[in-house]
Amino acid sequence: MIFNELHIQLKDGRECVLRSPRKDDAQAFIDYMIVTAGETPFLLREPEEISLTLEQEEAFLENAAGAPGRMMISAFVDGRLAGNAALNPVAPFMRYTHRCSLAISLYQEFTGLGIGRLLMEAILGEAKKAGYEQAELTTVSTNTAAQALYEKLGFVKYGTQPHSRKMKDGSYQDELFMVKYL
Repeated sequence: MIFNELHIQLKDGRECVLRSPRKDDAQAFIDYMIVTAGETPFLLREPEEISLTLEQEEAFLENAAGAPGRMMISAFVDGRLAGNAALNPVAPFMRYTHRCSLAISLYQEFTGLGIGRLLMEAILGEAKKAGYEQAELTTVSTNTAAQALYEKLGFVKYGTQPHSRKMKDGSYQDELFMVKYL
């Protein structure tokens, strides 16, 4: 699915462009994944676990654009990738076609400008247009800023997975499960 480009003014006066990523964004995405994985403990991977080649990421972005029921919406500020939201089906089975999962991340320098909210509102709108009835996501229990945003957007917590993630220092993170009925 492709997202129609949208131009929005941010809280700091800069313009943010929301659009589907393109093949020529591949290197920016690889750099983004590596940096954001190192900036926050809230994402799934460590920076050294990201080993995609440029060709692999180009192919991924091309395939993502044409996949039914899937969508990526990227935020660009001053021509630079600032964040991304993804929408995916929960499973390929008929009994699950009403459910989608969402994921979002931003460079830390772009937090607090409303980009996360813009991305979430856009991806939720597209989920509803695609016929999904329920959007699901997970977040780390200590990521209170993300939880507050999700709750403002109508998500509710429905469970916790204790010790879901083990960090390099040996500590654990609990994962919260949240849902929003579209």
